[in-house]
Amino acid sequence: MNYPILSKINSPDDIKTLNGEEISKLCEEIREFLIENVSKTGGHLAPNLGVVELTIALHRVFNSPIDKIVWDVGHQTYVHKIITGRRDNFHTLRKYGGLSGFPKCKESVHDHFETGHSSTSISAALGMALAREIKGENYNVVAVIGDGAMTGGMAFEALNFAGHKQDCKLIVVLNDNEMSITNNVGGLSSYLNRLRTDSKYTKIKKDIQYILNKVPAIGGKLYKSLERVKDSLKYLLVAGILFEELGFKYLGPIDGHNFNVVEDTLRKAKKVDGPVLVHVITKKGKGYWPAEDNPQLFHGVGQFEKETGRVIEGKGISFTEVFSKSIIEQAEKNPNIIAITAAMAPGTGLDEFAQKYPQRFFDVGIAEQNAVTMAAGLAKEGMKPIFAVYSTFLQRGYDQVLHDVCLPNLPVIFAIDRAGIVGADGETHQGIYDIAFLRHIPNITIISPKDGQELRDGIHTALTLKTPVAIRYPKDIVVEEFIDYNNPRILENKGQVLKQGEEVLLISTGVTSNISLEGAKKLLDVGINATVVHFPYIKPFDKDTLITLAQKHRLALVIEDHTKIGGFGELVSSIFIEENVHCKLLSISLPDKFIEHGSRKKILDKYGISAEGIYKKIIGEISGVGYGKESAIRPVIG
Repeated sequence: MNYPILSKINSPDDIKTLNGEEISKLCEEIREFLIENVSKTGGHLAPNLGVVELTIALHRVFNSPIDKIVWDVGHQTYVHKIITGRRDNFHTLRKYGGLSGFPKCKESVHDHFETGHSSTSISAALGMALAREIKGENYNVVAVIGDGAMTGGMAFEALNFAGHKQDCKLIVVLNDNEMSITNNVGGLSSYLNRLRTDSKYTKIKKDIQYILNKVPAIGGKLYKSLERVKDSLKYLLVAGILFEELGFKYLGPIDGHNFNVVEDTLRKAKKVDGPVLVHVITKKGKGYWPAEDNPQLFHGVGQFEKETGRVIEGKGISFTEVFSKSIIEQAEKNPNIIAITAAMAPGTGLDEFAQKYPQRFFDVGIAEQNAVTMAAGLAKEGMKPIFAVYSTFLQRGYDQVLHDVCLPNLPVIFAIDRAGIVGADGETHQGIYDIAFLRHIPNITIISPKDGQELRDGIHTALTLKTPVAIRYPKDIVVEEFIDYNNPRILENKGQVLKQGEEVLLISTGVTSNISLEGAKKLLDVGINATVVHFPYIKPFDKDTLITLAQKHRLALVIEDHTKIGGFGELVSSIFIEENVHCKLLSISLPDKFIEHGSRKKILDKYGISAEGIYKKIIGEISGVGYGKESAIRPVIG
């Protein structure tokens, strides 16, 4: 497509000379460019369509990279990337070796902070502003945060301290589109809704300011009385009082798609010496009717037909869908089952549960810490809470898992979605640390199903236990016709021999057990008949089966889609050492680094977590070439 104005924008300086008509046309072209490209790559479309005018205004008012714009979460930075010199590479978005879907400091000098999780921007920007003051430097710091991210406790902690530092200039832009991934919940959401819909607000605020400005500069008791009157009027009539009381000057709410108003308000904010908050109302999915009609679907979407908005579906059913069907079936029989999400109902498969059992469903907003401890409270009173959460986001509630759930040994179930490699969202979203940060905690049971039936049985089993249970499963598909939803079984804590062989033992858990089977088939082609064993439980672990099998083999290989440090491989290795197992042990796992973005298959293949990787590892060891020594666990040799 032809983009006459956008094609000339190679840096923020290029937009500063445009007139009003050219700005309007640029906004249209950027929206067309986003729809064209994201329809092919997938990504966060709706959030970015909503911030076109805001992003352009930010880069016209402020001088990036000298001035620092810090984005919250970062999935709304596509427009920012486009106008900061990355337009020509935008077709590589979220692809292996291409542009990240989130801000990356190594990608551009205009990306000032690595983001991907929510509610962090104000804290980071505040730190930068404090550093500026200490060093005596002169630049602006702007935190851009969504109303969904503002539900996170960390955002309020930052607001509280920033408001206390009245001598520290900080600009917070609240991008209020009335939803994060789904509709926002809670008291803050209701408060912001009142600000958006109160048509009298702007006039009242101006009238009060006019009256107060007419009061002469006088001293003594009369002055103090007038100040009390002023405060009373503010409490009664002035919207934004929450932010004012936290120490911020409040500007807004303003129409985020009226470019002139947005730019003018940002210029006013720039002149404020202390902390200031600009409240901008935007529409998620703006300019593309399918995304406006269904911003939830187009928040993070795969490939789609741009003319119709129809999403191009993959084949099969996901682990997430199996989880959804399973807990709904269980909830029909057990009225004590409660489902909890942290603003991720569709992503974790809880949206249908919410429709069927609204009284037993709780969306706490982007507040994982609250979700975990609230689940603990529910469990303490005899309920069976299930907190469905992505692996990467459970990291945010680690202390609560340890202290509030596992220490008192409460039967909370953690349904850990997106465990292992997630793919295109990259470093901040890879679910490759959950085994390491959960396995060492006393009292917890960790289940790692290899397929849909084991996930179904694992949920049923977890509901019978009186201790904390974590069930980890990937962003992957299963064969649904092999799942019996009506007759779940107790999942036995026993290593399962999926294939019997000699000499070589392939050890795995979860979906990597299926990869092990594929590897075994490839090895059989060259005459190596391998045994494949799958362990559905990581904790407690069936070490007896492991030891028995290992003693019958000369060479073993453990395969996992988790970081090497603290993972399943280290568990197996520790047992080999403790039991003095006379079998050489190798490992295929993820290295000690943050794993880049790319398709799930591409990343797994790169690190040898594949049939080909297993084949090369075993053949390399047998032939003595030592394939992949970098990822090998120190061998235990008998």
